[in-house]
Amino acid sequence: MNLSGSIDFKPKLISALKDYSSEKFKNDLVAGIVVGIVALPLAIAFGIASGVSPTVGLITAIIGGFIVSAAGGCSVQIGGPTGAFIVIVYNIIANFGLEGLAVATLMAGLILVALGFFHLGTVIKFIPYPIVVGFTAGIALTIFSTQINDFFGLGLKNVPSEFIPKWGMYISNFGNVDWITLGVGLLALAIIILTPKVSRRLPGALIAIILVTAVVSLVPGLNVETIGDRFGSLSTDIPEPHGFELNMATINRLLPSAFTIAILGAIESLLSATVADGVTGTRTNSNTELIGQGLANIIVPFFGGIPVTGAIARTMTNITNGGRTPVAGVVHAIVLFLIFLFLMPLINLIPMACLAAVLIVVSYNMSGWRTIRAIFHNPKSDISVLALTFLLTVIFDLTIAIEMGLLLAVILFLRRVMENTEIKVYSEQLDIAEGSETTIHEVLNVNPGVEVYEIDGPFFFGVATKFDELMRNTLGRKPTVRIIRMRKVPFIDSTGLHNLEVLIKSSQEEGIHVVLSGVKDNVRASLMNAGIGRLLGEDHICDHITKAVAMANKLAPADGQFETCRG
Repeated sequence: MNLSGSIDFKPKLISALKDYSSEKFKNDLVAGIVVGIVALPLAIAFGIASGVSPTVGLITAIIGGFIVSAAGGCSVQIGGPTGAFIVIVYNIIANFGLEGLAVATLMAGLILVALGFFHLGTVIKFIPYPIVVGFTAGIALTIFSTQINDFFGLGLKNVPSEFIPKWGMYISNFGNVDWITLGVGLLALAIIILTPKVSRRLPGALIAIILVTAVVSLVPGLNVETIGDRFGSLSTDIPEPHGFELNMATINRLLPSAFTIAILGAIESLLSATVADGVTGTRTNSNTELIGQGLANIIVPFFGGIPVTGAIARTMTNITNGGRTPVAGVVHAIVLFLIFLFLMPLINLIPMACLAAVLIVVSYNMSGWRTIRAIFHNPKSDISVLALTFLLTVIFDLTIAIEMGLLLAVILFLRRVMENTEIKVYSEQLDIAEGSETTIHEVLNVNPGVEVYEIDGPFFFGVATKFDELMRNTLGRKPTVRIIRMRKVPFIDSTGLHNLEVLIKSSQEEGIHVVLSGVKDNVRASLMNAGIGRLLGEDHICDHITKAVAMANKLAPADGQFETCRG
């Protein structure tokens, strides 16, 4: 991770076109058409589940998918609306309206671009896996919950967005199940589940929508709510760009939501790209991918769209059908655009129960129940992070879940670091090879009055406090020299510097010399910048323990006298 240097923006489309061929175009064309067809029902379903119209879902897939492929850093990534955003988008619309969603999406895009500009493309490595699994499973359960009304044909209006009140309303109204609607939903569900058993290349969701829509349209007496019934005739007009009001009050209110969209988008996109790289053998430029995702989320809101990210299912469909360059993603966007222009009247006929079945399968695939089962064999701290993130996602919202999950993960990580960081005390003799891989042992004689403290691990605020407590609780004879061995200290933070400064000053006031040993270059630079070098004297900062012990033995001769600490 490098925060400096030139901007790492090298879209894969540009490099792919340099040696492009008709054979590659043929493969990309076929893959792009298939992915476009597969993406159609998902874009519609995700749009409706997010609280917007099917048209918005399609527009997002068209514009966002095109930009992700044209400006991204992955050769095969397919972008668009995904199930992971349903919960956060729905909540933002409920609390701030469509304009609030547009502002939050724009801000998230800017955050993603900033992450790419500052070379933070490896951000996914800093998100603990139990958090990812926890909020993904929570999102899956929430998506499933939002589809009960349409799947069972309960006909409920103003269903609460909160999980517990929502299920309370469902349970109290299960006597109003519309059996025809339920039958349509079960038929669609069966087709989606059974289609892969016939051929994995067939898009089960699309086949279910085509067959079930045909049955509902052609069989008399099947009175089932359709997209057209709920949303009216869908427009085929290309939306014109529009602006929205930006002010500090709005930005402050929506910043947490924007942060959640950005982090979630980064995680999902880079995870999808990583999986794709493993299958195709290519290498994604993570920084460029984040910038591409950011640009998509900056532009889409001006056309009324919802957040965009890399979609792993559509990306894998692209790969399995022969797509190997971003041209396939561009073709997929063009296919969706043609469907938008010429086939929107047919989309009006799709039953809502059929879309509910599509999203129920999506939620099942997202749940990752096998992964959850495996994590329950991990340490209790991982289980705690997963459970907390899951419950907060379901009961409250994704923003709180990610923030609290990250906070708990950081706390648990720091506790593990503190537990694994050792502070050893030596006197009289010191084996300089102890704790290293060398087989050559050299024992140094340490004069009375010299104590050696070795810190094994980073000298950050938690360890600094631990070291300070050890120094204060050391009873017995007051030494003449304290050697602090720092060969295994990879970094030191401001708290560690402060505690070290306090230790040096208090030791000097008591007439005790302090010598630092084995200081790494980056740690030495931090010490110098903090003024420790001037306070201690640069000759008291040694690069090896033999030099430090030699200096300490001169300061505390073997026949010298030293004081005893008073209790």
